[in-house]
Amino acid sequence: MSDSLVEAIRRDLARAQAGALAGLATARGRVEAALARHTRIEEAAAAVPRRAEEVRQQHLRKLEVAHRASVAGTAAEAVRAAELLAPGAAGDPWPEWRPTPLRRAAVPGPVRVGTVAPDVPALVPFLDRAHVRITGSGRAECDGVLAALLLRTLGCVPPGSVRLTGYDPEQLGGGLAGFAPLSPAGLLTFVGPGGLGRLLDDLVDHIRRVNETVLAGEFPSLRAYAEATGRRPEHWRVAVLLGADEPSRHEQAQLARVLRTGVACGVHLILRGPPIESIVDSEFLDTLETVSADRFHDMPLTVEAPPAELVTATCRKIAAHVAAGPEPAAFGDLLPDELWTHSAATGLTAPIGEAADGEMVDVTLADYPPHALIGGPSGTGKTNLVYAWMGGLAARYSPAELEFYLLDFKEGVSFARFAPGTRDPSWLPHVRLVGINVNTDREFGVALLHFLSRQLRARAEAAKRHEVTTLAELRAEDPTGHWPRIVAVVDEFQVLLSGRDALAAEAATLLEDLARRGRSQGIHLVLASQDVSGIEALWGRSALVGQFALRMALPKARRILAENNAAAESIPRYHAVINADSGALPGNRIVRVPAASDRESWSSLQLRLWERRPPSLEPPRLFDGDAVPDFPLDRIPGPGGREPVALLGETIDVAGEPARLRLPRAPGRNLAVLGTRLEEACAVLASSSRSLAAQFPAGTARFSVACLDPDAVGPAGDLHAALPENTEWYDLDTVAELFAETVDDASGTPHFLIVYAADAARTRAAGPNDHLRRILHSGPERRTHVLGWWRGVGRLRDDLGGMGARLDPIGAWVALDVHGGDLSALYPKPGGPSWYPRPWRGLYFDRTVHRTAEAIIPYGLS
Repeated sequence: MSDSLVEAIRRDLARAQAGALAGLATARGRVEAALARHTRIEEAAAAVPRRAEEVRQQHLRKLEVAHRASVAGTAAEAVRAAELLAPGAAGDPWPEWRPTPLRRAAVPGPVRVGTVAPDVPALVPFLDRAHVRITGSGRAECDGVLAALLLRTLGCVPPGSVRLTGYDPEQLGGGLAGFAPLSPAGLLTFVGPGGLGRLLDDLVDHIRRVNETVLAGEFPSLRAYAEATGRRPEHWRVAVLLGADEPSRHEQAQLARVLRTGVACGVHLILRGPPIESIVDSEFLDTLETVSADRFHDMPLTVEAPPAELVTATCRKIAAHVAAGPEPAAFGDLLPDELWTHSAATGLTAPIGEAADGEMVDVTLADYPPHALIGGPSGTGKTNLVYAWMGGLAARYSPAELEFYLLDFKEGVSFARFAPGTRDPSWLPHVRLVGINVNTDREFGVALLHFLSRQLRARAEAAKRHEVTTLAELRAEDPTGHWPRIVAVVDEFQVLLSGRDALAAEAATLLEDLARRGRSQGIHLVLASQDVSGIEALWGRSALVGQFALRMALPKARRILAENNAAAESIPRYHAVINADSGALPGNRIVRVPAASDRESWSSLQLRLWERRPPSLEPPRLFDGDAVPDFPLDRIPGPGGREPVALLGETIDVAGEPARLRLPRAPGRNLAVLGTRLEEACAVLASSSRSLAAQFPAGTARFSVACLDPDAVGPAGDLHAALPENTEWYDLDTVAELFAETVDDASGTPHFLIVYAADAARTRAAGPNDHLRRILHSGPERRTHVLGWWRGVGRLRDDLGGMGARLDPIGAWVALDVHGGDLSALYPKPGGPSWYPRPWRGLYFDRTVHRTAEAIIPYGLS
């Protein structure tokens, strides 16, 4: 139902109640006229006593029946009208009363202050309608009308939207004592004796400001503004003037101005004092509602003062609510009426929250500003702000217009909801990648940056072919191409840049290149952090920081805005400073961010978008740093390939492809697994061996398992059972036979030796003509390959001939709990790779493929 229709119904109801009350007055007049006639009858019947008494009794019976019917019908009509005009807190009886705030920007109706006989509510229009003057002979009754008017008014509006000022020179504020709990929250202030002039001056200045800067000639009143826009930019201000002193001429003039112009600007007076007629011209008295504590519309009024404990308790709750800070705006307010109707050709724009004047604040990513920096301490709503922004964007732009890549370096699953899960199979169609629990996997962050760089390069090449420079021009020249805008969100990005190693330097270089060149090709970075004050890798690159012109600072955020901009220090919770001018002070906009991080707020939107997804759209890739990937049976090459391929683990990359080791007939095609972590070493040997076995039909390849470590017998036995039936088993006592038999094997049949704890073989098969060393050197050329686990780089070197021996027979290796410096002998770059061991991670290097080693995750085989 529209606000205008509601207002029309309210006017009709008000007329109905006024008519009903007038009917009551008319009925009362008829009764009085009948009684007068009855008196005349009595006088005329004095001469005929018996006949007169009969006539009188008959007349009284008729009069009583008519009066009851008239009054009952009119009263019921008036009660029904009052219930519709003043529902909830505006009119409920006190025993069942509770605050029922109207929705934002709604116009409050009249409120109940008492009843007129028979039990018809007496309603008084107030906010956005009139000033109120209270008259009457009894102070207690006048105080009751005032308390009822104020408490019901406070209960009808959102907490904190009415600011009270009390001027009570006689009782020094005692007339408003019950409302004193509002004072600590700034909702009630008192003006002492002699302060009436200053109070009225302040109200006049406020009215002038609202007229000049808010209404600005476009709207006649704040009420019209709220009805037209759906938001109210100013609080109501209510001044309660209880003084009886004669105002000075200046005070009278200011009082007249407030009475004439205050209602339109949300400024209201409640007066109990000198006559107003001498101050204001009669033409302006239409805005003044006079309520007598004795009578209401010429009928006796029964004042209904609220219980004192109810006043105090309600004011305390309101004050506590306001002191806790304003609640977030509604998440639904950020969403458009229709989904996926916007084009991302020139940029991405969506609201992120509500300004103090009720206006929704839009945030844009385009050629300028191209990238965003978000900061705020833990618990201030950083993740919620990202959700709110993503929701507004995802509802406006289709997956063909916008793609998200999400990475969270802190321990948690903030972005997991955007990928399909066991509890919720839906996913956000715009999301192509979700990375969670990656706080120890900086390699994944670097892999994402490499992926974005490849996307940037592809777009730049396409732009060059079409002789354009921007994404908008490319889309115009190539309308059939797939050129969505890409938004990469990296939460706690400082982890990616931490340390002074090669990985941090590589990440910073990639970030700088993407930030500088991504703007023209529709690739946007959103970096979020709790605190960026100590990130040397970022702040040491002024060119990189300068690209992040859009800054979003949450309460107490540091170094997100300019040094002279301290706005984030004073904003309350649920708020953020949005600044699209690199944090410069004039660019600040304070917004209230809606609650978007809870599943209830988000899931309904995601489900709607998921149901509209294109049928060909694949779910996003989910990388969980705490999960062990399953062995990918569907990724094993089929039989009959040119060369066997072993799958070692999952690459820490955007695509999540298996780490592959090709084993052609070429020198050095052996694999060494290095380290002391038994479970992970066994997992790498098992996945590589099982993937190889699946590529050979029965009887076309030979597999031998040699377990030389008693602790590895269990997993080695499981692998032996999973390999072909003719797989041979060896231990410390028989391994020498395996090596002696294999060293001169020239059959040409593919033979794979899976050796657990290969360094232990020297105790049984050592000698000047070390068979294992010869197999490693010359076996691959005869299609014999060793997949071995050595418990240290030094032990591998000893098996290859000791210090100074060439390590060429090991063409590929996976290092587990081995530091990068210890791998220098196996690595082409001096000093070895930049590698810090961590659980269930390995560093894979194949000298025929890699320029630098890559991190992998061993597969789980359970």
